[in-house]
Amino acid sequence: MPEASPEEIIRANRKGAARNFFANEWIFVRGVPAMKFLPEEGPAEIAFAGRSNVGKSSLINALTAKKGLARTSNTPGRTQELNFFVQDGDFDEGIPPLALVDMPGYGFAKAPKATVDNWTKLIFAYLQGRSTLRRVYVLIDARHGLKKNDEEVLDLLDKAAVSYQLVLTKADKIKPPALVKLEAATLAAIAKRPAAFPEIVSTSSEKGTGVDDLKAAILFAIGLG
Repeated sequence: MPEASPEEIIRANRKGAARNFFANEWIFVRGVPAMKFLPEEGPAEIAFAGRSNVGKSSLINALTAKKGLARTSNTPGRTQELNFFVQDGDFDEGIPPLALVDMPGYGFAKAPKATVDNWTKLIFAYLQGRSTLRRVYVLIDARHGLKKNDEEVLDLLDKAAVSYQLVLTKADKIKPPALVKLEAATLAAIAKRPAAFPEIVSTSSEKGTGVDDLKAAILFAIGLG
């Protein structure tokens, strides 16, 4: 069996550290229906954006290994607020090191247009006005790839200079050769976008594929990896 390369050893160590970090207990803090209800800025924040029903809540549950932490539904538009989750426990200075933010899905949702418009305004206001936001993970359904409304969100993030990274979800739902092709096409599509992190992560919440890679990417984004 060939010896692991230095890069492979570093990658494995980062994944191990990330697994340990995320193994702490996670709790729901609050749902935020409007900017005035946002928690005080404290821990670094990582937000998850994506079209309705792309799998944001399922991915948060997979990251935290706590089924049901974030509510999931087959009905697009179920998440209607900014939902904040933090680690529970004793921390230096009393501040958890990380908060995860599940945002309402954009695009199609079974809700009145006025309600969807309010969600959209809330998302954009949060993205542009939160100093503790370290990175946005934009989730893309691997079965469909980048769509027009995804690109509109990427345009906004580029304009606001908010760092973001793309995550392909439901990667187990397509054949491996098709996934490789999609990964290459997605990287090419974001190559010239100024705020895009130049790597993507392919995941499956159902199978657990890529979840440790995403944990390691998150720790890197907040300066702990």
